[in-house]
Amino acid sequence: MILHRIKGFLRGFRDDQRGVVAVESIIVLPLLFWSLMAMYAFFDAYRQASLNVKAAYTIGDLLSRETNYITPEYLDTTHQLFDLMTRSQSASKLRVTVVKWNEKDQKYQRDWSKTKGGVPELTNTDVKNMATKLPKMPDGERVIVVETWARYFPPFEIGIDEQDLYNFVFTRPRFAPQLVWKDDSV
Repeated sequence: MILHRIKGFLRGFRDDQRGVVAVESIIVLPLLFWSLMAMYAFFDAYRQASLNVKAAYTIGDLLSRETNYITPEYLDTTHQLFDLMTRSQSASKLRVTVVKWNEKDQKYQRDWSKTKGGVPELTNTDVKNMATKLPKMPDGERVIVVETWARYFPPFEIGIDEQDLYNFVFTRPRFAPQLVWKDDSV
């Protein structure tokens, strides 16, 4: 008799559905909230990476159309443009390098390299080491290499770390055979 009552009580407890929604909500709502935060954070990371790539290509295109000298003020303004386009929250970095292909020596050579934001200028050895990233070119042809770095800060701590978003783009000069650097002191 007691065993029959216990079985009946357990059967009734198992079949009773009052309060199920509240219990399910307590279990599911934190997971749903975390999922929404994660989707927002991943979307924000891809959005920022896309802004950085577009800004780097814009700067490369801007430089490729230039027929005048590139001066320190011009590079400062270009760096400010990058910060504006990417809505950078921290100190970004920009490096512009003009690289030429030397057919006789079968190697890339640096014409000039200038930077903003504390990154070192490229040397001929650095250019030689990045040969796999550069396009095949005819003798004497030049490309403008634009490298950018911008710090990304995720909006939430959900598995994406704070990191530098790096971009490497190259563009051929369009309206002049080369892009020329001119210091203010000259």
